[in-house]
This record gives sequence, structure tokens and C-alpha cells, in this order.
Amino acid sequence: MGALAIALPYVVFVWWFSTGAVLLLVGLSSHHGALLKLGSLALFSAALLGIIASSQDVNAAGTYCAFTCAILLWGAVETSLLSGWITGPRPEPCPRGCTAAGRVGYALQAIAYHELALMGSAGLVFAVTAGAPNRLSWWTFAALLVLRQSAKINLFLGVRTLNDELLPAQVRFMRSYFARKPMNALFPLSVTAATSAAVFIAGTAITATSAFDELAFSLLAVLVGLGALEHWFMVMPVPVVDLWRWSAPAGPVLPVAIATEPVLRPVLSVISGGAASGEPSAQSAAASARQRLEDQFRKAYREREARGEAPQTAPDLAAVGVAPSAIPVNQSRIAEGRVP
Repeated sequence: MGALAIALPYVVFVWWFSTGAVLLLVGLSSHHGALLKLGSLALFSAALLGIIASSQDVNAAGTYCAFTCAILLWGAVETSLLSGWITGPRPEPCPRGCTAAGRVGYALQAIAYHELALMGSAGLVFAVTAGAPNRLSWWTFAALLVLRQSAKINLFLGVRTLNDELLPAQVRFMRSYFARKPMNALFPLSVTAATSAAVFIAGTAITATSAFDELAFSLLAVLVGLGALEHWFMVMPVPVVDLWRWSAPAGPVLPVAIATEPVLRPVLSVISGGAASGEPSAQSAAASARQRLEDQFRKAYREREARGEAPQTAPDLAAVGVAPSAIPVNQSRIAEGRVP
């Protein structure tokens, strides 16, 4: 029971951190693609060497090493998919209006090469641990493979919560193969099998007679339990992607609404004596002079109207020191008592 209590926080941390680390590295693939490919290949090779070395060690260190190296090997293969390097012969969205059989065919073509890479890696782990006293790496990789295949099939058939917001842009076409439904016929069987397997393995760990078996089955039980929990997340309205939001740096935010230029309104500025700084154009100078004359004419008209005198034309202009010919005046508008 003590080994299970220790294994629980370790596996939960490895599950959470490794998932986020893969998403974080994949986000850098567009700028450092060659470097990430070399790093993934180096990680795959180092993890495989660690699996081979730990397969002969049944101590606690060897047990944790075997489990961790299997996770790292899985992460290297998953990086190749999420980065878009190893997908399938047709890495494109599902065509609209295709039949159910056609949708299955297109889905297989979209990720066929990656599925072969997973099965090849699983066979490699099986081969290097065959007959060894510590085969935890093989059981860990096999559990990840089965749980992931179950999750993919359920996403294809349809679940309530897809949790696909963090899919990298390189493989965002896979979202077209997911279906959103309250539940599918396979889901109850999948989640029941995963939950039952986790309970069975945990019971085996509790009743184990050796320290190696207790620790190995404890690590495996927690991992399978997390896989069952991921299945339950598919039918629960829980935003689990927030657990790894830190690993997916947001790109440039595009505005929702189209930006529009402000409406320009004409503004007339009056030059109050003297020249403004700089040489104004002839058109702006004429407009300013006209505005000044109109303001002076309005002022004189209001003063004369307040004294009850009839509006006149030439005297009004003379009162402001402007010749009648300096500005065109509409005689009919003045006669009607309106200011031009």
C-alpha cells in the first residue's frame, strides 16, 4: 500500500508534465524544426537504451527508470505526429458529405504512418525486454497504446467533450474526424474496461509478495487509472485543457471585428491676425479668410438685428471694413432675413 501511495503523485506529475512538454516542444517546431527532429531522435534512442538497461534491474531505481523511459519513448513518437512529420498518406481534413465507410477510410489515411510507427515501437520494446526480469517498460507502453487507441476511436465515433483546443496547427486537420455526441455505443464498454483494469492492477499491487511487483503494479495501476479518467473527461463538461494551457503559447490575436478608419470631419481654423507658423497653401489661406469674413458679417448682422434695424447689404460689409465685391452675397437670402 505504501508503494501505491508513493507512485500516485509521481505518475500524476509525469503524466501532466510530459503532456505539456510535448505540446510546448511541438509549438517550437515551426521555427526550430530540424533541431526538434534531432532532439526527438536522440530522446527516442536514449529512452530505448534506458529500457534495455533497466530491464535487468528489479530494484526500485530500475523500476522507476523502466517506467519513465517508456513514457519518454512514447513522447518521442507522439511528437512526430503532433509536429506533422509522421502522419499518413493523406494528412488532410475529412471531405464533406462522405459516407460512413468513406470517413473511416479517410481517417485511416490521415494517420496510418503514425499508427505503424506506434506499433513498430511497441514491437521494439517487446523485443528488447523479452525474457528480462523487469518488463515494466513493455507493460507501460502497451497500456498507453491500448488506452490511446480507445480514446481515438471514441473521439471518432463521437463524445460530448472533445478537448481539442490545444491541437497544434500542423495536425488541426484531425479535428474534422472528431464527432460531438452525448455518447457513443462503444464508450460505456471502453470506460468500464479501463476502470476495471485499473482496479484489478491496483488490487494486484496491494497483494503483491515482492517489492518489485508492488511498485511496478502500483505505477501501472495509476497510469491506467489516469487513462480511464481521460475517458471520463470525454463525457464531462470539464475544461481539462486548462491543465496544459501553459504549454501552448498563444499566437498573435486577430481582432474579431474589422478595424475601420475614423470618419474625417472638416474643421475650419480661423487665423486671428498675423501669419501662422509655416507657409499655408493658397487654398487653406482663402478658406480661412472667407471664414473670418463670414464670422464678422454674422456678428454685425446680429448686432444690427438686436437694435431693431433693418438688415442692409453694403453698409454691413462696410461696417466690417469689407468691400461689397469682396464676397458674393445672395440678396434674396438677406431679404428673407436669413444669414448666408
